[in-house]
Amino acid sequence: MAPSAISMDPVSQLETESSIVIEAMMEDVKSGPHFEPVKPSLAPITTEISSEDSTEPSSACDGFIDSPPAGRVEKETATHSNQWLTLNDVVPSISEPMSGAKKLRKMLFETDELIICPGVYDGLSARTAIELGFNAMYMTGAGTTASRLGQPDLAIAQLHEMRENAEMIANLDPFGPPLIADMDTGYGGPIMAARTVEQYIRSGVAGAHLEDQVLMKRCGHLGGKKVVPADEYIARIRAAHGARVRLQSDFVLIARTDALQTLGYDECISRLRMARDEGADVGLLEGFTSKEQAAQAVKDLAPWPLLLNSVENGKSPLITVDEARKMGFRIMIFSFATIAPAYIAIRETLLRLKNEGVVGTPSHITPVKLFEVCGLKHSMAVDMNAGGASFAGDL
Repeated sequence: MAPSAISMDPVSQLETESSIVIEAMMEDVKSGPHFEPVKPSLAPITTEISSEDSTEPSSACDGFIDSPPAGRVEKETATHSNQWLTLNDVVPSISEPMSGAKKLRKMLFETDELIICPGVYDGLSARTAIELGFNAMYMTGAGTTASRLGQPDLAIAQLHEMRENAEMIANLDPFGPPLIADMDTGYGGPIMAARTVEQYIRSGVAGAHLEDQVLMKRCGHLGGKKVVPADEYIARIRAAHGARVRLQSDFVLIARTDALQTLGYDECISRLRMARDEGADVGLLEGFTSKEQAAQAVKDLAPWPLLLNSVENGKSPLITVDEARKMGFRIMIFSFATIAPAYIAIRETLLRLKNEGVVGTPSHITPVKLFEVCGLKHSMAVDMNAGGASFAGDL
């Protein structure tokens, strides 16, 4: 069959025509007066970024692999003056805001202050803590379970509920006070403990405590607690530490033991030491039976930092902030600081409504005031700065 009689499918025809066009274009380029073939360099690119304070360009950061031929830049017209744009023409370095985890770690290891963390359980309690200027916050597991599920702290809330609540609180102000969260037992074996840490890190949580209770755990200030064997607990800690190392995070890992109730003080100290050796940053011995025992734990584990969980009317004696500071504790959380008063206020208000027919809200607590606590002014600024007119009139 003659060549002219051969039928060509549309794809092949397009490829052939494209090849002809490209070859023709290359011939035009090669015949041009400025065509100069350049051998590609096999030398690796080296990038040296100067310090943040320096404004001098770095000669080793050229922005291309092959240097232009000598005199090439001078020959270019003004319209092509940016052909060999260097990276230093943009910004020599980028200063990133400090993450909550890094902020918490600096507070813990670069200062001697006692970090006070009010327990928060929802957006409004967290916003109130931010409004009052606290340097850190704690998301209570008991409060999360009670407020989100209406259930007691008996391992009913799992990773989904806890992570979702922690993410919301941590991101109300991503550059505000760092958030420490309850992560219970890690919600399973080592795999789940690692997964929990990974999800908390991605959610913006600064740190969390991981405990040695059995999976069907309960609040640390209830009786009847049971703990897993020490090797099972340490496997959780090891997995959690490995997860934050893999994610290259400053996440603060807090090792908690609830073994005091059943196994005694010495076993608690032994478990916390093992957790420390596996990478935990802070220790938490839950349920001290006396102030003397709390002070002794700080001494026995020094200089490793300890966290004190203050639960008024719980299993432990009341220890004030000043007393905890003198004992040498580094972090103090108040798990029921907002949810217990909230229950009291809600109950009294509803009783007034039931008996008197009015709520009795103080005159200065207006809808606008509550919305301002929740970021109303920021939302208005976002709209107005974008050219919106939603808030042109009076609220």
